[in-house]
Amino acid sequence: MRPVPRLFAVAASCLLAIGAAQAAVVQRVDVVGLDEAMTRNVRGSLSLVDAIGRDVSARRMAYLVREAEAETREALEPFGYYSPRIGVVRDRDAGTVTITVTPGTPVRVRDSHVAIAGEGARDRYLKQEIAAFTPAPGAVFDHEIYEASKARITRRLAERGYFDADFLSRRVEVTRADNAADIDLQWNSGERHDMGPISFVQAPEQIIRPGLFDKLVYWDEGSYYHQGKLDRLRKSLVALDYFSRIEIEPQPEQASADKRVPVSVTLTPAKRSIYTAGLSYGSDSGGGVRLGVERRYLNARGHKALAQVDYAERRKTLTLQYRIPAFAWLDGWYTASLQAADEQTDYIDTRRVEFVASRSGEVNSHLTAIASLHVLRERWAYTGDIDHPGYRYASFTFPSLRAEYIDADDRLYPRDALGGSLELRGAGAGLGSEASFLQLHVRASWFQGLGARDRVIVRGELGHTFTNALVEMPPSLRFYAGGDRSIRGYNYREVGPRLGDFGLGAKNVITASGEYEHYFNDSWGMAAFVDSGSAFDGRTPDWRTGVGVGLRWRSPVGPVRIDIGHGLDHPDSPFTVHLNIGADL
Repeated sequence: MRPVPRLFAVAASCLLAIGAAQAAVVQRVDVVGLDEAMTRNVRGSLSLVDAIGRDVSARRMAYLVREAEAETREALEPFGYYSPRIGVVRDRDAGTVTITVTPGTPVRVRDSHVAIAGEGARDRYLKQEIAAFTPAPGAVFDHEIYEASKARITRRLAERGYFDADFLSRRVEVTRADNAADIDLQWNSGERHDMGPISFVQAPEQIIRPGLFDKLVYWDEGSYYHQGKLDRLRKSLVALDYFSRIEIEPQPEQASADKRVPVSVTLTPAKRSIYTAGLSYGSDSGGGVRLGVERRYLNARGHKALAQVDYAERRKTLTLQYRIPAFAWLDGWYTASLQAADEQTDYIDTRRVEFVASRSGEVNSHLTAIASLHVLRERWAYTGDIDHPGYRYASFTFPSLRAEYIDADDRLYPRDALGGSLELRGAGAGLGSEASFLQLHVRASWFQGLGARDRVIVRGELGHTFTNALVEMPPSLRFYAGGDRSIRGYNYREVGPRLGDFGLGAKNVITASGEYEHYFNDSWGMAAFVDSGSAFDGRTPDWRTGVGVGLRWRSPVGPVRIDIGHGLDHPDSPFTVHLNIGADL
């Protein structure tokens, strides 16, 4: 009886050996003949790819190889290719499967009927969306483009208050023999809704008088509904910086009989106080510490206050600021600030106290204006200035107007942007000022992306002071050149009229910069730049040019730029290092 178990053992061993012999492994799957996007979609659809490196039975492997053609064909349809030629070759010895694809003739849109019925048919903005629908007749029928266009119109209907909109038809017929697709897509918009009552809720506690927010609601109840009105309200609330969370919810399901949509705004207060601390170092100022505290809201009227001190070895600044929200005109602030500064370096000894009262506001989504009145008292003396020994004093009272323009796809890292500022300020002798002057200062920046990872950046600056009493102008009202965002390759304020090795400030300034950036991945890149310009008193600028290279890092807290520059005007000019952290605009 004992030989029987032995026979079972032998049989089992044979079966295991046969199974092992029939097991198959795929080490690599290659897709040939397609572009990157199509290849990626095909690989994501292949069951063979999921089996890479795994032992599967011979029967399972044969099934996966057979299915590869159908899976590839289906993965190409979203790109408009319905009749590809596909070859699947398996190399058992190498453990590879090669899928060779000839996409063939794409399916193109033959007929397209895209329309909106109902009240929305007369909406000119929706008409523009219909006219812009893609893919248009004659174009390749790309599923992704088609779905994106369909979703965009559906979204626009809701944004413009057509909350009852629904499809009347949504059908695409593909005729493979003709390589043609016919689109039939139609919405019934229903009636357009209007803006209803708006309610503000502050939870878990109320910090600001509710009535103040009513001034941010610039539309009338009963006016047509548009999501852009709520987006503007959100932007205004964010700019106030009182709340950590802002929820604005239209409630079309609670619309009244006359189609008015109520809006609920829930506001969660942010921490009342913001404390800041940091270390600083400058070649002129030396090492230092920065401390600050800001109260987001002092009272129920939303007033703010800030105190900040920058205490370094040779440069000290104290800033006090009080702000009141300006609800009545445009989003902005009434601001009163007082700043005291003391600087004692190797070439200058200066103290300054300045009071500024200003009103800022948004003119439109791109343009901000700031009108202000300055009261300045300044004392200064230059080391080694034998023509003017001892301290000089100046008092100026003058208005200024500043306009800032930014049109950017992304303010943190723009690839298509134009930005700039224009400032005009002036004073009259005998009207609270030591001398008369009129000063104009213009800056501009242009950003343009090239390809996926490259950028060109062009910057320029122009400033001029109309005055016959430049000697009476304190250092804080003069122009300087050199340093970061000016002329790299030269130190801060190095370029211009000089007293020994130190810049005195000038009547005019002109600078220009060209920069090329290339990123190796989403975070790291390099740059090369050329900067040129001058700060000068006469009619002819004494040009200085610097060149260099830089390292770029798109950090989680914003762009970090480290540049090494070299001035070209003197062979023995030292290399300079410039560090800049923060948004480009």
